[in-house]
Amino acid sequence: MYQIKTLNKISPHGLDVFNRNKYLCGDDVDQPDGILVRSASMHELEFPQTLRAIARAGAGVNNIPIDRCSEQGIVVFNTPGANANAVKELVICGLLISARKVYPAMEWVQTLKGEGDAVPKLVEQGKSRFSGPELIGKKLGVVGLGAIGVKVANFARHFGMQVYGYDPYMSVDTAWSISRDIKHAASLKEIYENCDFISLHVPMTQDTKGMINSESIQMMKHGVRLLNFARAELVVTEDLMEGLEEKQIRCYVTDFPTEELLGHPGVLAIPHLGASTPESEDNCARMAAAQLVDYLENGNITNSVNLPAVSMPRSVGMRVTVIHRNIPSMLTQIASIISECGVNIENLTNKSKKDYAYTMVDVGGRINDGMIEKIRGIDGVIRVNLYR
Repeated sequence: MYQIKTLNKISPHGLDVFNRNKYLCGDDVDQPDGILVRSASMHELEFPQTLRAIARAGAGVNNIPIDRCSEQGIVVFNTPGANANAVKELVICGLLISARKVYPAMEWVQTLKGEGDAVPKLVEQGKSRFSGPELIGKKLGVVGLGAIGVKVANFARHFGMQVYGYDPYMSVDTAWSISRDIKHAASLKEIYENCDFISLHVPMTQDTKGMINSESIQMMKHGVRLLNFARAELVVTEDLMEGLEEKQIRCYVTDFPTEELLGHPGVLAIPHLGASTPESEDNCARMAAAQLVDYLENGNITNSVNLPAVSMPRSVGMRVTVIHRNIPSMLTQIASIISECGVNIENLTNKSKKDYAYTMVDVGGRINDGMIEKIRGIDGVIRVNLYR
């Protein structure tokens, strides 16, 4: 029986993916084959030898020690796109409240409590201070055209906005799904110089960390409204605060509050609600669980952050999968051992991702323990799994 450890409260819709006759799930599992996690930090955890995969019910994986997992042959999955609609809707809300000053206006109205019949007159006298522009005709720059960025860009067109999109790594799926009305910016500079609103939708990497800094802020249109529903670390807080004081940035909407941001009139801080919808939690949990099941039962890898996507239909015979270093002659050595044992290879695929590779072999005969041990003995092999 497979064992799945849960590190957070997981949607029942996700847990229902696991066949109860084949899987034992719970937070008290000691020797898990897989771990299902949302936001719990795993950096201090020791992983048992039994652990083969970790599935994050969400897109970000900063709470998982990816490098250590790769070194131990543990596949790390995430669920890109499962919460995309939830985040998109909150971004659209952010666009509206950054433009129309709805939040401070609502706060001000509450101060009129006790004014009795004078409230309507006071509202009419004071409302002018909260006027703000319409979105129609304004230019929105979407930085990062992944699952969320594409939805934001396409939806903003319904508001009549002129949308610029920037993503040098845009996927084929994105190219098919993005509206033809979106202008593809050649550079970030083009976004900064032209757009009235800028929305960030990129992962946090060495290249993107601190991308919003004093230099990039000075390139932006004066009075720009900046939205960050991606990662807090994309923005240098000190430079942002300076931009707000100088009115270079009129409003900063973020889903990642920090002490420095709180209380500033130009900041609208939301308590990390991007994916906080029941639909999003259900989608993420189902997707993460399904990916765990397909890997544990078939060896197929979909949406892994540390290993390549590899999938083959199951044939009648047995299957061997090998996680190994991405170095020359690995495939030759694996195939030679299988051949020397008198077993015919029916199907074989091999793909790599940066420093690591994944080989999947379907064979026509039976595989014995001796063959598996020989493959494990190849220099550069990290993990070998057998599927009967």
